[in-house]
Formats: sequence, structure tokens, C-alpha cells
Amino acid sequence: MKLRSAFLGLALAAAAPVSAQNIGPTDIAEAKDILKRSVAFKTVEGQGQVPAYAAYLASVLKEAGFPDSDITVTPMGETATLVARWPGTGDAKPIVLLGHMDVVAAKPEDWERDPFIAIEEQGYLYGRGVEDNKYDISMMVATLAQMRRDGFKPERTIVLALTGDEETAMATTRALAQQLKGAELVLNGDGGGGLLGPDGKPVFYGLQGGEKTYADFEITFTSPGGHSSAPTGDNAIQHLAAALQRIGAYDFPPQANELTRASLTAASEQIGGEIGAAMARFAKDPTDRAAADLISSRPEFIGQVRTTCVATMVNAGHAPNALPQRATANINCRIFPGVSVESVKAKLTELVADEKAQVTVLDDPTGSDASPLRPDVMAAVTKAVHARYPDLAVVPSMSAGATDSYHFRAAGVPSYGVSSLFIRAEDSFAHGLNERVPVAGIGPSLEHWRSLLRDLSR
Repeated sequence: MKLRSAFLGLALAAAAPVSAQNIGPTDIAEAKDILKRSVAFKTVEGQGQVPAYAAYLASVLKEAGFPDSDITVTPMGETATLVARWPGTGDAKPIVLLGHMDVVAAKPEDWERDPFIAIEEQGYLYGRGVEDNKYDISMMVATLAQMRRDGFKPERTIVLALTGDEETAMATTRALAQQLKGAELVLNGDGGGGLLGPDGKPVFYGLQGGEKTYADFEITFTSPGGHSSAPTGDNAIQHLAAALQRIGAYDFPPQANELTRASLTAASEQIGGEIGAAMARFAKDPTDRAAADLISSRPEFIGQVRTTCVATMVNAGHAPNALPQRATANINCRIFPGVSVESVKAKLTELVADEKAQVTVLDDPTGSDASPLRPDVMAAVTKAVHARYPDLAVVPSMSAGATDSYHFRAAGVPSYGVSSLFIRAEDSFAHGLNERVPVAGIGPSLEHWRSLLRDLSR
């Protein structure tokens, strides 16, 4: 689930792009071919095509010289994982390249083009998953294949780890996180990335170092019911409505961490005005609730300063002429890193303030702390970005949503979203209709991954 950084309003000074180094037309053509072939695999939940896609990607690596013994495709139900190891010359802990092979559903009748046939038009490549997440998967696989053929020898072992159900249950993610929990760090192609302005000039690059915990809570009221002609004071719908009002009126206390302090500080100067001043104040003093409330008045920033919980679904009653016997609501929370799911459940229970209510945590959510801003990672990412756009700001960020990274963070592995994709906000249609990516970015993306691997596999 590719998540662009929250700071889409930044207006940093533009820089001229630098052409990719060491990347030739054959390399670009190979990467584009991998991406186009990737789109053709309908890796939607229930279609059973993830194993076939994994086998195709494995074949690309094998043709480049990866032995069969270093590549494993593991079926998990109707989906699968792919793990490819490139043994290093040293004995340091490995680095992991992370991505997900599955995509969200797409109805062909709603699209202008067949979503599962990659079509190139006017400088863009269209297709479901072409951005989320098959672009960076293709760039990573092409980079590994090309570097292997070029004779590169990493000192650290490099592990390509591709999951098969990131968009849904993340069972494959949890399995790989446990399998690879001894890694040094994770570089995730499904997070972070560069923002281009409407004129195509770079705005900033976001390095994703943390994610809020995704958690759903179900609130349930039950009542005896009865005939609607004889209403009583014990009405499950009315109890639920009152509880939802109290939850909706509550703001969790503001919070900050290393990531949000850095990103808010960087954003404050660019946004300016009242909001920018509030960002600067809050970055210095996270107890400044007035500043946090002002920042939260902008929907694109609210997720950066506190836990949020909102009602997303309700289900109540069983007949139009009967008193409801049951009323339930789903409360979706995005929990600030370091805050426990149980503490949020306790707060929701307190807000519901009704002993008739049952508050349940759904689906065993996993929480994790933000990853530290490691100097080696910051230096490597900055170098890769500046090879394309000199002096462009690299802004640490925390995502309000979730990617595969948070399961690796929960397993103790520092994880960083370092997508190679630079895209305009108006061109990003991940999960939407007519998903597309700019073809001109393929060469620089290959150099981006090549630079990261050269620096971080030492």
C-alpha cells in the first residue's frame, strides 16, 4: 500500500535532474519489460496468481546468475512469498529489500484501459499495481540482476523478500518478518519516495521511518428488542449513537518522535504562515496542545501529531418495525508509534462510558516503534537522491497508514521506506482508476537502487 508522505504542500527549491549514471538503454528496457510483464499477473486476492508472479521474478534472477538454491518461493494458501539471497563476502548481518507482489482489485469496465495489460501512452505506463507496488519490485529485481551480471560482490548478504498479501491479511508479511528478524535493516520499496510539483520539478523526498499502528475496534450494544410501537429506554441504536458522539468529540493527546520532529521542522519553513509557525513550535515543544490542534485542523497533517480514532462502519437492527436487539460500530484507529493497542482500547471503553457496551479488538493488530534515523541510511538515501536532484531536501516521515515495514519493525528490524519513484501528486492513482507511472523515471530509479545497494551492502 504505497503511501505518499503527508507533506504534499511543501514547496522546496527545485533542482535540475541529473541523468542516471552507469545505466544504459538495455538496462532501462529490461526494467520496463519486467514491469510490463508484472502488470499482466492478476495478483488480486483470490485469483491465485501470486505464486506464478513469484516464479516469473525468480526466473529473471536465475537468468542473471542467481542459483536455484538461493531462491525460494513458498506457497501460503492461494498466495506466496519470494526470498532470494545474494550471499555477501563478509559475515555481517544481511540487509533486506522488501516489497509486495499483490495488488488491490480493479474492475476493467471502470478503467479507460484494461488494468491488467500494461499500456504505454504519452510518457506513462498504465496498469493495476504499476505504482503500488510493482514499480519498485521491478526496479529492485532488475537492479539485482544487472549488478549480478556486472560482477558486483556485496560484503553484506542481500535478501530480496517479497510478500503476497500486504493489501489484505499480511500473513506472508508476518511470516517473513519472523524468518528475517536477524537482519541489519530493511529497505522497503513500498514507502517513502519523491514528490514532483505540477511543473514536474522536484519538491522533496520523503524517507519513511515509521508507521502508525492500524487497529480496528468493534463496539457492540445489545437490547431485548420488542415491537417498535412500544419503545423503551433500552435501545441499542441510541446507546451506540451516544457512544459514537463521545468518541468523535475526543482528541487523543499530542505526541512527537524523532521522525515527526524532523519532518515538522522541515515543513514549517516551507509552509510558513500560521500553520508553519505551529509546526515549528510543536517540533520544539510537543506539549504545546494549541499548536497541535492548529496543525490538526489540516487533514493532511492530523495524523502526524496524535493517535486518531474514527467510526467507519455501523450495523444495527433487524426489521423496520422492531426495536433493535443489536447495534455495532467499527472504530478504526491509527495509533502513534509506541502507544499500545490495549491503552487505546481502555480509552475507548472509558469514552463509551456504558456498562452495556462490549469493546473488542479485532484481528490482533501489531504495533511497533519508529525506526531510528541511522546516519548510514540517511547518508546513503541522501546520496542516491542527490544523484538525481542535487541539494533536494530528504525529509524523514511517518506514515499514517501501514506497509509491510511495521511487521519488521515489530520484529526488531529497523525499516525504511525508500521508494525510487518520483511522481506528481496528480499522477498518483495507487488503488484508484487508471494507475500510472512516468516511464522517464526508470533509469534514475535503477541508479537509485544501485546506489543504495553499493553503499549499504558494505
